[in-house]
Amino acid sequence: MYGSETLAPDPEPAAVPAPRTGDRRAARRRRSAEAGPALAAPTGRRRRGAVAGAAAGSPGTWRRIVPQALVVAFLAGGTTAFVAADKSVRLTVDGEPRTLHTFADDVDELLDAEGLGVGPHDLVAPARTEALGDGDEVVVRHGRPVRLTLDGQSRQVWTTADTVEGALRQLGIRVEGAYLSAPRTAAVPRAGLTLAVRTERSVTFMADGRESTIRTNAATVQEALGQAGITLQGQDTTSVPPASFPRDGQTVTVLRITGTREVREERIPYATEKTEDDSLFAGTEVVERAGRPGARRVTYVLRTVNGVRQKPRKVAEETVRDPVTQLVKVGTRPLPTSVAGADGLDWGALAQCESGGRPSATDASGTYGGLYQFDVRTWQSLGGSGRPQDAPGPEQTFRAKKLYVQRGATPWPHCGRRLYG
Repeated sequence: MYGSETLAPDPEPAAVPAPRTGDRRAARRRRSAEAGPALAAPTGRRRRGAVAGAAAGSPGTWRRIVPQALVVAFLAGGTTAFVAADKSVRLTVDGEPRTLHTFADDVDELLDAEGLGVGPHDLVAPARTEALGDGDEVVVRHGRPVRLTLDGQSRQVWTTADTVEGALRQLGIRVEGAYLSAPRTAAVPRAGLTLAVRTERSVTFMADGRESTIRTNAATVQEALGQAGITLQGQDTTSVPPASFPRDGQTVTVLRITGTREVREERIPYATEKTEDDSLFAGTEVVERAGRPGARRVTYVLRTVNGVRQKPRKVAEETVRDPVTQLVKVGTRPLPTSVAGADGLDWGALAQCESGGRPSATDASGTYGGLYQFDVRTWQSLGGSGRPQDAPGPEQTFRAKKLYVQRGATPWPHCGRRLYG
């Protein structure tokens, strides 16, 4: 009797028919399968009695006991698995550590669970495929782009350091004596940083007969000159552009320059333009308009570099007078080859005697010229133009024949007899 409720006594064992041994074993197996692990292998006298009582009791009692036993068994096994899968892990991201609990099996699962995207320039230790155990530590450092100009050469690099000093150390850049566009302690943000670095270099200057070597992180040769105590005056310059970057081990010569300007008048040659004329015999050229050279005024710079005079350099040019083109008529009329009364004579022998057989020959005074030593007046009276020595040989022979028909051999008092063999 408990409270106001009276529990009915269990039926007497004698009222239950005694099962056979084989039937009892089969019933036990069925009950074990239905009840689960918690009831399949009961231990202790009390549990055996309870199960036996349940088996012997009413069907309602059995329906209450089995679900409760199943829940107890599930909770006991699940709790054991939950505790075994949970891990305590220390995760450090960009220098900030924290401890967390995770069910991840490896580093990659942990990063995914924490929403940490990892790029090709990021650092993860241990590797993303490594298995994860309780008490492990995972370090993640994100890559940061650095637009680096090192000694005048620009490029983009990546670093996982979060300060300028750490980035330079990671990149292997010597910073002793170097110029930095940002402090060493400056942060390198995830978005990146622009950084200029000029390392300390050795530069030698040759100036005024002396050699001077300095250590410098200057950006230009001009700046390094100032650090060496060397000044440029007037037209002075250096062997390399003053605005160029001074390289390590470079030797720069200072050029002391003095100079003046000089203006000169120079001749502009004229051109010659030739036109054909069928009123003139072939081979004859007549100057219709004489050419005239032009003139220009040219300015030169005369320089002396370290005491040595340089080649004049033209810096300006002005035309004072334009040249006049010379116009020349060129004959195209066929030249006759026969003159009656003079064709049978030995004109070759006469030419050899008078001029050595040279059409352009002239005497010492310049009065007579050509194969047959015409004077200009006689030559032009025979229809020739210009000077006889400028006409082709066949034309000179033709006009010599005409002269012979007019005057015989008298124009050639010493060589005329050669005409007759």
